[in-house]
Amino acid sequence: MRIISTLLATLITFTSPNKWRIISGKGEALKPGMNQLCNNIMGHLNARGLYPALQTLLYNGLARSKPAFRPASFTAILTLALRPLMAADLSDNLLTLFLLHILSVPALVHHMNIMSQECLIQMMTHRIFSRSIELLCHEQSTRIVFNSLEGNYSLCLLANLIQLGNAEMEGLVESTNSFMFVVTRLLECCKIYVQSKKSSLSHWHPVLGWFQQRTDPGLYETLPLVEQQLQMLWNVKMLHILFEQLFAYNDLQAVVEVKHQTATSKNIFKKALEKAAAHKTTCKVRLDSPVLVSTCLACGMYLTAIQTLTQLKLSILSGLTCQDVLLPRLWKLITDLGPQCGLKAFMDVISAHNNDTSHVIFHLLHLGCATATHIITILDDIELYEQSKPFNQLQLQAISCFLNHFIFRAIWSGEIGKPLSAFATNDAVFQAVHQFLMLLYQRDCRRSFTPPNHWLIKDIRISVFMGELERGRKSAATFLLQKVPHIIPHKERVMLFRKNITKEKEVLGVTESVCASPHSTLITVHRPRLIEDGYRQLSMLPGNALKGIIRVKFINEQGLDEAGIDQDGVFKEFLEETIMRVFDPSLNLFKVTSEQKLYPSSTSSIQENHLALFEFVGRMLGKAVYEGIVVDVPFAPFFLSQIMGHQHGATYSSMDELPSLDPELYRSLTYVKHYEGDISDLEFTFSYDEDILGKVVTHELVPGGRVIPVTNENKINYVHLMAHFKMHSQIKDQTSAFIKGFRAIINPDWLAMFSTNELQKLISGDNADVDLDDLRKHTQYYGGFHNNHRVVSWLWDILDKDFNPKERSLFLKFVTSCSKPPLLGFANLEPPFSIRCVEVSDDQDTGDTVGSVLKGFFNIRKRDPVSRLPTSSTCFNLLKLPNYQKKSTLREKLRYAITSNTGFELS
Repeated sequence: MRIISTLLATLITFTSPNKWRIISGKGEALKPGMNQLCNNIMGHLNARGLYPALQTLLYNGLARSKPAFRPASFTAILTLALRPLMAADLSDNLLTLFLLHILSVPALVHHMNIMSQECLIQMMTHRIFSRSIELLCHEQSTRIVFNSLEGNYSLCLLANLIQLGNAEMEGLVESTNSFMFVVTRLLECCKIYVQSKKSSLSHWHPVLGWFQQRTDPGLYETLPLVEQQLQMLWNVKMLHILFEQLFAYNDLQAVVEVKHQTATSKNIFKKALEKAAAHKTTCKVRLDSPVLVSTCLACGMYLTAIQTLTQLKLSILSGLTCQDVLLPRLWKLITDLGPQCGLKAFMDVISAHNNDTSHVIFHLLHLGCATATHIITILDDIELYEQSKPFNQLQLQAISCFLNHFIFRAIWSGEIGKPLSAFATNDAVFQAVHQFLMLLYQRDCRRSFTPPNHWLIKDIRISVFMGELERGRKSAATFLLQKVPHIIPHKERVMLFRKNITKEKEVLGVTESVCASPHSTLITVHRPRLIEDGYRQLSMLPGNALKGIIRVKFINEQGLDEAGIDQDGVFKEFLEETIMRVFDPSLNLFKVTSEQKLYPSSTSSIQENHLALFEFVGRMLGKAVYEGIVVDVPFAPFFLSQIMGHQHGATYSSMDELPSLDPELYRSLTYVKHYEGDISDLEFTFSYDEDILGKVVTHELVPGGRVIPVTNENKINYVHLMAHFKMHSQIKDQTSAFIKGFRAIINPDWLAMFSTNELQKLISGDNADVDLDDLRKHTQYYGGFHNNHRVVSWLWDILDKDFNPKERSLFLKFVTSCSKPPLLGFANLEPPFSIRCVEVSDDQDTGDTVGSVLKGFFNIRKRDPVSRLPTSSTCFNLLKLPNYQKKSTLREKLRYAITSNTGFELS
């Protein structure tokens, strides 16, 4: 360094005569000649490679964890770099050399700000930033610079320009559009070499991800400083400058709205203003308006940054959504493009450009969706619904309506069989819009902010749509069903689900006839060992065999075969009894939430082969759904989300789902998240203590978590890790086993048509009141009863006029084991509801055992085994005792039966 300092002092001396003694005092006249002499020296130095030499010196001294230069040496190097440039009045050739060799040094401006403020001020005084941006605005100059520097040092040049622009604020304001153009071009040049995944030709870059060019070892040391410089591109100060016209536009609109509200409060102008407002409900923005062009240019720059600086994506999105300064303004501009958030404007541009989204207007939509998706994903319900961040409820409704119709129109051409455009399949804008749409839909499913039928597209002709799906070819209808199934009514999707199952059964050769079906399995089950026998005989069956007909032979407690109907089998009863027992929390396979919703138990390992049992349970539930058998099993919403695979989505948040598992823990974590003091005072660590069978077990949320304190800086990470542990990590194995069994029967693609709430309906039926007309229409009668029989009429009259909805629900549960009706009506109840007439002779009315059991209504699934009656879960046995049977008695006994869930007698 002493040698370097000596050489630097020599060069400083001979490149400027300002401190030469010969020109002091009377030698002033010699100054022009001496200046020329120094210029000649600098020209000679440039010809001999001054800038490359200074670049090597700067790189070796700065590309390390700690700079090797002292401030004096560093200032001397920068002074030598600036003098030729100033002497040539910032000529293009020398400025190009300065950019290539000096400003491309990693974190140079950062070090200038610390060690050489005078040189930084000199650069600002001579407006080197503005002049550099002007030079790089030429396509040829940008190409020369990038080809000479390659990607890594182009990134360093960009970082230095960004920090220099932050320092030279006046120049940045004057050349905002040019600056955004240059930043975009440099990023695009780097983007060419960015890869989405590892390959034999790629190398890991901490900022760019997998990159096709090698990174010099020394550069790694200083890349954290380069990241800090790049982050200045999305700080609040930079956002206000680059989106200056957008902020001014929003401020102007706010003033207009205030004046409008003030004016409308005056009666003299009220009617006239209201009439004018009726003709113009929105302030439309033309596509060529300056505010839109400028905003779209800025949006395009940030999108390029997100796509290029892959490892800084979250940082960019966080910066753009910081303090809610930008996002609401972006969507206000989109809204002002016309009705329905400018839907017509966007679709017109798509049509005019042959389904191409290269028009700058889509930069606005793309960034608006990307930033909104990012922030809403991490907001809790308090922030989103109560604090209205970043949108209020009416805005969320308008935005979701626009997104829904945008996706629909982008896919649905209206021409049957027309192939889909590339826009509707793999376009980045489409993907961003779709991701934001599905995020809002999932939030709405969990806690609604929309009116009924908000998500349905009324323009769809259901008959045409379903006809397209029936043809079985890839079309717009198929793609819509995959991407946005919620746009068609739930009933049609359930019908499609049942049709898919029917088609699969046809392919497998499964028929309703036991004799004709090649997929028929007979199992024998002892009632005391129902689960054990069922597990032993069914768990090893392949999925396709389980999709076939399962016949069950029950052995009662006396060891005798039970007679049965339903084609020698009573599989529905077996299925219901199995599901009822395995989901009983006392078995410890499942637990219940405070709302009595089921989810896997984290301590299920006390059961032998508990994971195999979970897979068996998943298969049994899948079989019930496959056969259309509704079972009264209410699952916790977070567990339903896992069954559907939502946790693997980019927009999934464990914190959002936590209330459905543990509301108290959710409130505690929300308190931690919003704690305004120093959270370290609460002495939390990244660990969780659990009491397992009387023993406290500590789970670490991260490696070494028990000694890592929770601070204000990492509390958000702690909150999400805790939620993820409780709902995923703690029951990961149990959930995986259950899902494996369930999906062995039910195709996951079929489930994608439904939301979590709709999946629960698919399992347990609808929440609607029992449709008695529909039930009566699809009731089967045996033993002499018919629809118009007096006793049968009493039954329907009692259910209709004397029972309330809750009692009708209990009646349905009494006869079908499920309190909710089938989704598609009782025509789809398996097996069908039936009423059977049972003759009883007079000598049986005296009170003998069998007679007393048979008198009145009798639910066979609760029968006395001694009776050996025909078995059917949906068969009501109604006695034919006309001598003393009364409607009032029938009503009382029926009400008693459904509330006590037992059989009863007529006295």
